[in-house]
Amino acid sequence: MPELSDDQKRVLREKATEPPFSGKWLHNTEKGMYVCADCGNELFSSDTKFDSGSGWPSYSDVASSAAVEFSQDRSLGMVRTEISCANCGGHLGHVFDDGPKNAGGKRYCINSLSLDFKKHPSTE
Repeated sequence: MPELSDDQKRVLREKATEPPFSGKWLHNTEKGMYVCADCGNELFSSDTKFDSGSGWPSYSDVASSAAVEFSQDRSLGMVRTEISCANCGGHLGHVFDDGPKNAGGKRYCINSLSLDFKKHPSTE
């Protein structure tokens, strides 16, 4: 397993949230796969990434239904749906019902610190 930074540990293991507009992957437009920074589980394809304006990387769908687990989060006086890596249990972020309507209406709002990125190999 990779060595996680203290900030990554806070997000993945203690369910912290990185500050908005601070994430490494927020403006990434390369083609590839976003994977769990802790275990490498494939989570989100770049094909589903969109700019939600929220300050965190957002995706309209997961790579596979088996990639993540959902649970109710009642912290901060709200009721939200938390998303965790199905492989290692790391906290990724939350899913909301205000995503693109033409892509199922979901917005998977994910902490960059919980992700790594595997660029698609060049086809040249």
